[in-house]
Amino acid sequence: MYSVVEVTDSVGKAEFIRLPFSIYANDPNWISPLKQDIEKVFDPVKNKFFEDGECIRWLLKENGKTIGRIAAFINRRTAFTEDQPTGGCGFFECINNQQAANLLFDTAKNWLQQRKMEAMDGPINFGERNAWWGLLVDGFTPATYEMNYNPPYYQSLFENYGFRDYFQQYSYALKVNDARPDRYMAITERLKRSGEYTFRHIEKDKLPKYAADFRSIYNRTWKFLPNFKEMSEDQTWKLFKTFKPVMVDYLVWFAYHNEEPVALFIMLPELNGWFKHVHGNLNAWGLLKFLWLKTFDTSNRKIFGLIFGVVPEYQKKGLEGAIVMAADEVVRQKKRWDEIELVWVGDFNLRMMRTCEVLGGKVVKTHITYRKLFDETKAFKRHPAIE
Repeated sequence: MYSVVEVTDSVGKAEFIRLPFSIYANDPNWISPLKQDIEKVFDPVKNKFFEDGECIRWLLKENGKTIGRIAAFINRRTAFTEDQPTGGCGFFECINNQQAANLLFDTAKNWLQQRKMEAMDGPINFGERNAWWGLLVDGFTPATYEMNYNPPYYQSLFENYGFRDYFQQYSYALKVNDARPDRYMAITERLKRSGEYTFRHIEKDKLPKYAADFRSIYNRTWKFLPNFKEMSEDQTWKLFKTFKPVMVDYLVWFAYHNEEPVALFIMLPELNGWFKHVHGNLNAWGLLKFLWLKTFDTSNRKIFGLIFGVVPEYQKKGLEGAIVMAADEVVRQKKRWDEIELVWVGDFNLRMMRTCEVLGGKVVKTHITYRKLFDETKAFKRHPAIE
């Protein structure tokens, strides 16, 4: 007998975190997300999206045993800007059973309908798109930090319920020492020679300046996103302080036009290469273990591209490739890293896809963000393309 139980106390929260360990018990590619990162999503004090939204989560039990989980959420700032008011569901985990999955999806759907939603996207995050967004459908290798990993059968569970492909997200891999296109090298040199453009990586003793530059670029570049909310000065500084322990100065790059910040390319060491050893818990012992590995373990040879953006007025000027080439030159000299994974390139972002491909990137993972219309007679539209 199935029962759906809302997560409201510490016992339920612990079970919500613990369930994936049974789902993935025999999957060597699974790396547990950090407990602290998951709980932050559901904490109204730590998650700014509670300012304009709400979320809820449930466990699915069969005869007292937890066999599934799901969360549902609404961002009221953007929900009513869609053709159909749209909420979201995420953090879905379930045994390979369509009936059980349907019960979880129905629970999320009913909660959203009670709040005047007419569609739901999933699996997504109650937060920014760069974390836990989309269902993995190809490239079942260990996930990069805060990217979704799931069994292949989840695709059938979603699609059999009626979810449809809203957009796809590609992760491109580049070998650090592979040749880069002559055209991009020439563009980079031309921009440098102009005297108007400079490219430089951060200096950790000047983080407040780079945090301000990041905020300027971020708030101008991503305002087209449907769930976009400007980042405040305080939020930006908190983000930089969060990343400071894992930040490598020569992996975080900015481009300037006459000293105005106009583009950024932020890479980090592939943190899951170390976090996999803390088994999902960055408590005091886990933190010590992580710091030791970060300092002394050189077997982790992979970087991932966390954020990449060019201010709209400066797009189509070659900056997309030039900032990558500027970073590439320094990364090669360090001889520390073998591979760069550029994560989260939406199939609606045609220019960024072309940039990745011209640079020699190969798609190594594909995620799908699905949308489910509650009224199936309504016209379904994929995410509009941007040039």
